[in-house]
Amino acid sequence: MTISNSTPVLAVEGQHLVPVSDHLAQMMEIPPSRMFLINKSLRVYKERNPNSPVFDASQGDGGASLPGVPKTILERASELQVEHGTAYDMPYGTDAYRKSVIEQYWKLDPSTGWGPANVLGAAGGRDALVKAYQAMLTLGHGRQGDLIMVSRVPWISYTWGPYGIGANVLWAPGDPSQGWVYSEPAIRECVRFAESHGRKIAGLIITNPDNPTGLTIPVEAQVSLAKTALESGAAFVLFDWMYHYVTDESPMELNSFLANFSDTERKRLIFLDGITKSLGGSNIRNCHLIADENLIKFIVARASHSVMPTFYSMAVAMAAYEMGYAEAAKSISQPTNTSRKVLNQLLESSGLEHIIGKGYYAFVNVGVFIKARGWKDTEPLGQYLAENFGVAVVPGAFFSPFGGDWIRFSYATPADRTEGAFERLLEGLKSLTK
Repeated sequence: MTISNSTPVLAVEGQHLVPVSDHLAQMMEIPPSRMFLINKSLRVYKERNPNSPVFDASQGDGGASLPGVPKTILERASELQVEHGTAYDMPYGTDAYRKSVIEQYWKLDPSTGWGPANVLGAAGGRDALVKAYQAMLTLGHGRQGDLIMVSRVPWISYTWGPYGIGANVLWAPGDPSQGWVYSEPAIRECVRFAESHGRKIAGLIITNPDNPTGLTIPVEAQVSLAKTALESGAAFVLFDWMYHYVTDESPMELNSFLANFSDTERKRLIFLDGITKSLGGSNIRNCHLIADENLIKFIVARASHSVMPTFYSMAVAMAAYEMGYAEAAKSISQPTNTSRKVLNQLLESSGLEHIIGKGYYAFVNVGVFIKARGWKDTEPLGQYLAENFGVAVVPGAFFSPFGGDWIRFSYATPADRTEGAFERLLEGLKSLTK
């Protein structure tokens, strides 16, 4: 059939059209992340006390609070960039990057059935997560409005990232005395809850070590939680392992981890990792996803029309993998591990209820102090501590209402800075009870 060039034509017709809905007009306004603003209040303290040091315990950025990516790696990445040139790459990155992720970083055994085609490069963790959420919704139950299950007190962007692309977020039940960690009964209850609201679980996110609590989940527990979610009807489980190289234990090992799952189950697993935390490469923006090849192909097709990773970001990762990642990450992992020991002792002697696992952070209950001041949660505490005592922390209320009595304290700093920050924190807290 011939259509006149004067006639409008839909690019997609019939049953493939996106249905009309007014849900965009009904959605909550997504707030900007205050994580990028909290340390700005330190300027007030510095103006009042120009000769007094300030302490930033809000950071999740080893490029700011620690030396960041070593110069030798940046220089090697520049060499790779010059050799590679500046032409377009593929939406998944490059073949060399995929191969490096599999062979040099994860050292993945071919017997797993997973190789370079299972890798997607992304422009940082948020980009990778948004792409994963879209895949979960579409390839899972094929519906917008289904649920992404996260912990009771999740990283801020776990709440708003899914919501922005048409997924709703479900905060799972959890006990604060246990760090709000998932349990198998809680996962099954979430599935029942979703069904009672006419929805399904598109995906469960398991973060290890956790942000904001720092809680570490043993391998056996991660496997059990994932299997429970899949058996209960969750479409996918995403493992966010962005912090696993900053522990003083062995990092996650993908070969042995995959061995716990059948071929059918593996098709519903997604793994996220990158250089943001363990290499201090926050503004380099490199992350990768590893998943079933069909899921990767789905994301690649859409990435070709949206966001693709830069070669330099991949080159930094490849240079670090080439060096040996444990060695490359020492400038971040070693001071963080030392600070963790110092902070652990300080927290124990303080008597404050706290969670300190193996990541960058401790989560500290300061409810008694904010109640003494008459505050409903820790939101005003962040500004108060920064402006009056020169120490920046992140209010737990930023993460969810269930963290309202808590603060996140980053120890991704040299040990003496961590100690100084904690002393200022105690000084500020005690002032609230006077």
